[in-house]
Order: sequence, then C-alpha cells, then structure tokens
Amino acid sequence: MIRITELSLPWGDPTETRTQDALRRAILKRLALREQDLEGFTVYKRSHDARRKDREIAFVYIVDVAVRDEARVLAALRDDRHVMPSPDTAFHPPPAAPAAPAAPAERPLVVGFGPCGLFAALVLAQQGYRPIVLERGRDVRRRTQDTWGLWRKRTLTPESNVQFGEGGAGLFSDGKLYSQIKDPRHLGRQVMREFVRAGAPPEIMWVNKPHIGTFRLTGVVARMREEIIAAGGEVRFESKVVDLLIDPAPGTPSDASQGTVGEVRGVQLDDGTVIASRHVVLALGHSSRDTFRMLERRKVFMEAKPFAIGFRIEHPQSLIDRARLGRFAGHPAIGAADYKLVHHAANGRSVYSFCMCPGGTVVAATSEPQRVVTNGMSQYSRNERNANAGIVVGIDPERDFPGGPLAGIALQERLESLAFEMGGGDYSAPAQLVGDFIAGRASTALGEVQPSYTPGITLTDLAPLLPPDAVAAMREALPVFGRQIRGFDRDDAVLTGIETRTSSPLRITRDADTLQSLNVSGLFPGGEGAGYAGGILSAGVDGIKLAEAVVRSLRGDTSQQACA
Repeated sequence: MIRITELSLPWGDPTETRTQDALRRAILKRLALREQDLEGFTVYKRSHDARRKDREIAFVYIVDVAVRDEARVLAALRDDRHVMPSPDTAFHPPPAAPAAPAAPAERPLVVGFGPCGLFAALVLAQQGYRPIVLERGRDVRRRTQDTWGLWRKRTLTPESNVQFGEGGAGLFSDGKLYSQIKDPRHLGRQVMREFVRAGAPPEIMWVNKPHIGTFRLTGVVARMREEIIAAGGEVRFESKVVDLLIDPAPGTPSDASQGTVGEVRGVQLDDGTVIASRHVVLALGHSSRDTFRMLERRKVFMEAKPFAIGFRIEHPQSLIDRARLGRFAGHPAIGAADYKLVHHAANGRSVYSFCMCPGGTVVAATSEPQRVVTNGMSQYSRNERNANAGIVVGIDPERDFPGGPLAGIALQERLESLAFEMGGGDYSAPAQLVGDFIAGRASTALGEVQPSYTPGITLTDLAPLLPPDAVAAMREALPVFGRQIRGFDRDDAVLTGIETRTSSPLRITRDADTLQSLNVSGLFPGGEGAGYAGGILSAGVDGIKLAEAVVRSLRGDTSQQACA
C-alpha cells in the first residue's frame, strides 16, 4: 500500500459517490497512474482547511492506495515527501491462552470499567483469559438514570454518577476520540475499530477530531460488555474494592514506603467477599479517592503529579462559529466549531482551555455529597445553543499542594466543598459573568448568555475558589483569548465553578517495562486514575497495553516488545 498525505479537494457535492469519484481522479493524477493500475484506496484521515476566508473550504485527505507495481510508483515519486509506503496500522494481539485458566487465582481481575478497564478486559477476553471485571458503579442504563437524578432532582447517588459506573467518566462527556499521545503501534486505531464494531459511527475512523457523543457511547459500551461476557469474562457491577491483598516480600519492614512491599494475591470487596488473583489491573478513574487512600495504607508506591483547576466558560455556539469559520459558519460540511487556547501569564501560571464541548452543556459531575464539580458534555449532533470549555490554571505539587501523594486530593475536596457552599448548598453551582470576574466584582444578573448547568447556578464572585495568583493569571488570559477569538471575553459570557477533576492529582507509578507497580508485583496500574491517560482514546490505548503486559506475565514472557 502507498500512503498519500496532503491530498486536497475543494468541497463540493458531499454525497459519498461523488466524493469517491473525486478522490479517485485526484489519486490518479497525483501518482501519474492509468485507471487500470489503481486497484483501490481507503481514506485514513480527513480534515478541513478554512483558514483562508476568501476561498472555498478545502478538504485535506490522507489516503492509503493499492496499485500495480508499487515499487515502481514509489521509486518514481521518491522525492515527494507526501507519498510513502503505508505504515502497518493493524493490531497484533497478544498470544491466546493455551487453555482457559482453571485455577481462580489465574483469572486476571480488572478493577474499574472505564475505557482503560474496558479495553484491558476486552483484549484479555478475546484471547481466552476470562477476566473478572469489578466495577463499583452500575451498568449504563441504571447509571444514566442515577445521573439524571442529580441533574433534575438534586439527588446524588455516590456510587453511580458522572464519575462512577460502566463507561467511566468519559461516558458523560463529548465522547472525544483524539489524543496527543505517542502511538507508534497505532493502538488508537484499534480502539476506534472496536468502537465501530460495537456500533459507533464508521466515520470516526477517518474524520478529524472524531467524537461519538454521550448517548451513542452508552450503547457502544454495553455491546462491548456483552462481547466480554460471551468470550468467558465476567462483569460484576456494584462490586467496590475496599482492600488489596498483598503477600509481603521476605524481609520487608512493616513501615516500608517504597522498594519491594510484596506480591498481590487478590482483592476484598465492600461486602467482605475475597477474590483471589495474582494479576490485578487497577484501572481506576481520577475520582477514586477512597481507593487511593486504601492504596496509601497498603504502601503501594504513589507520587503527586500536576493537574489543573478552574471554571467552565460558556458562549453562544454561533459566536464561536463566526469567530473561527467566518463566512463558513454553520457550513454543513464542518459542523460546530471548536477551539484550543493557551496563555502563559506574567506570574508564571499557565492558563488553557480544556475539554472543549461544541454545542454542548455544562454538567454536574460530583461523586461526593456536599461537593460541587463541573464538567462539559456534548451529544453526537453538537447542536445545543452554547459552546463550553474548561478554562483552567495549571498547578503543581511543590507550589500548590506539598505534603505527599494525597495532598492534591485534599485540595480538590476543599475547593469542591467551598463551591457547594457558594452555590447555596443544594448542588447549584457558583457562577459569574466574565466581565465581572475580570473587574473583580460579584455578578448579580445574567446577560444574553444563559448557563446550561443543571440543577442551576448562583451568581457570586468566583475568586475565592482559586489561589490568588491563579485568579490573576486567568484575569490576564481572558482578554488575550478575546483577541484570538473575537467575543471570547464578552462581558456576559458565563463562568461556572468549579472544575477540579481535569486529571488525576497523583500517579500510581509503574515499571516502564513490565507495567507493574514499582513495589507490588502483579499489580498493573493504568488509565486516568493512575496518571497514565487523559481521555477516552489514551485510556483505551493504555488498557490494551496493560492486557498485553498481563498476558506476558501469565505466560512467563520477559520480553517487552509489545510495550513500545
């Protein structure tokens, strides 16, 4: 196969037949081929170029092409940097189990059923290793009902909400399927292949910045669960792990905080049930605070890591469309516009947009009573009135929360409790207009922009929710963003607080080769909660890597080729 990059076509008739015909003609011209020498092609990626507002939109393609006499074509175009051999993007699964594990302790456990746990369990099940998944929350259907209970009735179910349950925190989001991780083995393609196989829109394989949307993602996740079960795995909901069973290594002192603590032997659930296993995938979400505290008691090695805190900002989606797309705003070939912003403030803080949700809503995302947390969500259509994104400030352990691996959690909890009080104590969120925030005064009335957060908002002054220099950095950044996107700093844009769970505040550090905990063998931490992913795609990729590592360990294979 030959890959062509930067193959540009003007936007015309969007029907599939016309597009395929236009691509075929462009490929023949680019490769100087005769019609009979082109055997076929597939679209690998499509993006659009609307930077020149005085020109029509151009679609930019990456295509993989099958031709006769490939060597001759490549030799003739060897000086064209946009024509090259296609890379191998196929997934090469780990070895299948020689036989279904007979002893219970040989069946791997997967703790957590977000994207990381989902893909770890799926790969293990597909290869015959019969994993047992333990998820503290509920299945997607009941979880959705519980989540609506908070949004509509102010009733929180602590074990079934935006953070906990089948699908993980990514289920109630934009369903974004893109990442900036290094992915030399193209495992991200395998994540998307599995989603498509389970019912996701096929175009996620090739559109730029693909997404699924919350309510389509629920059905996809449920079908993947069914495949795991059909392949011999088990998925146990409302099964909360409260303890990790560890056989101490010989000579390990009782107060060891690093070095070899021991070997995992299983887990204990909140109902007292003990499940034995010598291989435990720890696919926690970033909100599993009680589990993090248990791991600290068990002296599993962890360390604090940077994360970010801030607010959700809302504008009319039409404003973002006009600012980003000009006369192409509302173009059916493009859809709702997004943005990505960053500003390095004079005081050393970095302010940036996070998890931008075009045509979406701001949602209540707490998992703990008497705390307020916000997040963003979009449906597949992205046709809600407002655009929203986190506007967050980076913070780091040494500067903002010294005191050990759990200090970041303590900071999050304090700010979320304060947000609950400032919102009125009923899960309403504190909010402020951008103009008032920049001016340093409390807001008293809304303007044109109507906030989408439910259960509701309370207008106030958000400054007490962030460190003073973080507030200063954000006040400096918003006008800068307004010069990049006209209207971004409009006075009546709405800020809603607080966004604290951008990523895990700690890392459950693992060995780079075996992917096992530094001091507990047989424990495989991964995904967002362990500090190794930041979104659906990267968490799914990490889950595949963990499954491969478990298989190598089960088979006694010490080679690390699959970790690349």
